[in-house]
Amino acid sequence: MRDHEDILIHRIEDSEAGQRLDRVLAARHPVLSRSRLKALIEGGQVGADGVTITEPSYRVKPGQRFAVIVPEAEPATPEGQAIPLDILYEDSTLLVIDKPAGLVVHPAPGNPDLTLVNALIAHCGDSLSGIGGVKRPGIVHRLDKDTSGVMVVAKSDTAHRSLSRQFESRTAERAYLALVWGIPMPPSGRIEGNIGRDPRNRQKMAVVGEGRGKPAATRYRVLRRFGETASLVECRLESGRTHQVRVHMTSIGHPLVGDPIYGKGSRARIKGLPATVVDAMRGFPRQALHARLLGFDHPDTAEHLRFETEMPNDMKELCSIMEKI
Repeated sequence: MRDHEDILIHRIEDSEAGQRLDRVLAARHPVLSRSRLKALIEGGQVGADGVTITEPSYRVKPGQRFAVIVPEAEPATPEGQAIPLDILYEDSTLLVIDKPAGLVVHPAPGNPDLTLVNALIAHCGDSLSGIGGVKRPGIVHRLDKDTSGVMVVAKSDTAHRSLSRQFESRTAERAYLALVWGIPMPPSGRIEGNIGRDPRNRQKMAVVGEGRGKPAATRYRVLRRFGETASLVECRLESGRTHQVRVHMTSIGHPLVGDPIYGKGSRARIKGLPATVVDAMRGFPRQALHARLLGFDHPDTAEHLRFETEMPNDMKELCSIMEKI
């Protein structure tokens, strides 16, 4: 347990059965606001009988025992930190960067600082204050910590609203490069399926049945093949859901190389390959995913802007090694 961290234990009474988890906890602990408890739940700080619960709307059952970890309160606003940024474009309205793998976008439990937000505050100063929320100033969309690639950041409320509308209305253009296990067939196509929390593991996302989750669609095409073992695929998003590329490619049997959440069970695919290839594919430290293209209309001028970046060196090197297959 970290210093100044409390663990609260609760057993659900019969009278509480069927209620929302956040409401039950708020009633038990009026000193903690419901929004604070919601953030703790979504941040993975609440568990029931050893299983992490991340949905505030989770309906509790009689007899369940919940453990709530309450970390020491964090500063109300993130602080600026001098972290280098690879800036592709900047004006008074917005900023476009090439995010490296390993950089978390905004502060969260477990990652209180050294995030993109901390870097943006140091770079932009007070101009980001309040834009898009205190904890996520300027952030219009998010890339996972271990996904690299192009991101746009808003410097004004007007820009934030305009860019958010473009993402929500699917007019923003987004394309990713992914190294996946196997060769998708047909070599190009469209994956459609609602994405929501995996009912068997609430820390994962999954393609869920009709009436659940949120609609999502991904168009893909194979760019390069590495024998029958793996392929380089371009994925274009028609929606923007959590882990969308990773979940959709897994749903058709082609999880991403290096994916620690969705890529398990791929050892059989490397049986009989050269040792250098096996070591490289097993040892790749992240999901092999890069946001290579982002296009949108400038919020002030309406000019269409389009930014493309090359694969990072780690993915290039893995492709070079896989050419030996």
